[in-house]
Order: sequence, then structure tokens, then C-alpha cells
Amino acid sequence: MRILLVEDEPDLGAALKDTLNQHNYTVDWVLNGDEAWNYLTTKNIEYHVAIFDWMLPGLSGIDLLKRLRRQQSPLPVLMLTARSEIEDKVTGLDTGADYYLVKPFGMEELLAVIRALQRRSPELAPPELTLGCLSLDYNNNCVCVCDADRCLQTVTLTTKEFQLLEYFMRHPDRIISRDQILAQLWDWNAETMSNVVAAQVRLLRRKLAECGCADPVETVYGLGYRFSANPHLDFPSATDSDKR
Repeated sequence: MRILLVEDEPDLGAALKDTLNQHNYTVDWVLNGDEAWNYLTTKNIEYHVAIFDWMLPGLSGIDLLKRLRRQQSPLPVLMLTARSEIEDKVTGLDTGADYYLVKPFGMEELLAVIRALQRRSPELAPPELTLGCLSLDYNNNCVCVCDADRCLQTVTLTTKEFQLLEYFMRHPDRIISRDQILAQLWDWNAETMSNVVAAQVRLLRRKLAECGCADPVETVYGLGYRFSANPHLDFPSATDSDKR
């Protein structure tokens, strides 16, 4: 799941980004409202949640929220602010905020709010996502390889493997380009090697093959990758899974 974080306090912004990254969220962190609006309107990125600080340089968080709602965007928005007066909370919620956290707050509270927004929004990640023989467990950062209703093996994934598998499972039987994967799973300003997507796909294929899942990731040469809508078990050899 990808989050746009708009927070101009460097220490708080860095702490929020690190915490969210540790919990499998891909985060783009910007320091002002104008840059945030640029990300929301011109970047080829699909955001699932936005976190806006109220007081920002340039375009304020509340003005950013107003623009977003004027465009009929359903993007869930969490407002962060030092304003604790009831009138300010009412203003934020009436403008279209989905939740309101007053600083200072605990990281566990923030994570609980994001989970609540996920449950409220059907298009966001549920506690589990199942496709064919694979069931993705968000709470434990792993994938369960299943036969009918029985879990045969649980495979622990790295953060990036988890995000990649989730992205594939949410877009089965669709060709997804390398650039689309980079845009959705890596921070916009992150420095990445040219083969980083192929390397992650190779590692994911190897883990799935080792637990008996037939390679569900097809390489569509010159275009990208296509994930099977019905991944299944057939216990292939590990060497078969190392192709790009």
C-alpha cells in the first residue's frame, strides 16, 4: 500500500516514514502542500492513503484537502495537527478528512488509524488477500501456500517481496511494466539499480517455487510481467523458477 506523507517537521517526517516503511507501506514524503499537490496530480502513482499536516509551507493541509475533495477524490486522508480545539476538528472533518490526530501522538495509534482506514475502504488491503493457492497475510508479513482450505506452508517475505507479491495479486492476468512496478513500490526519489525489479521478481519466484507453487509470474518480453489469476501447486524444480 502506498502512502503520501506531507509533513514539514524533518524529525517527525523521518520518524513517520521509517515506521511506515517497517510495516510494509511504501511512503512518499514531501515537505509542503504545493509539492504534495504535484504528486497527487502529475505523478503516475496510485496512492491508497494520504497523511496531511495542517500547517504547511505554501498550500496548507486543509487547503490541500479542499482541492482534493473538489475533484471528487475518495482518497482516505488522515490529518495531523497541533490544533486541539473542537472547532478545528470540526473544520477538518467537515472539509473531508477521514480521521484527525492531534500532536503529539503515538506511532501505534497512527498505525491503528491506518488499519481502520483500510478496513473502511474496500479497495484497500484486507487482513488477508487470497488468489489461487496463495494467501497473503498482512498481519504476519508472510504468504501461506494452500491446498483447498489447508495451509501447507507459510513463507516469510521481505518487505519488498511482500509488496511485490501484493501488487501482482491485486492485478492478475494484466501485463505490468517494469516502470509501473518501480513507480508503485519504490519511493519516487529513491535511487535504484536498473535490474532491481528483475532481481526482486527472481527472488520472489525462488521462494514460491521452493514451497511448491508453480511459477505464477510470466515474463512478457519487452513489456513486463503477468501474474496468473490462478496460481497453483505442482512442485516445480527450483531452477525452473530462476528465469527472468
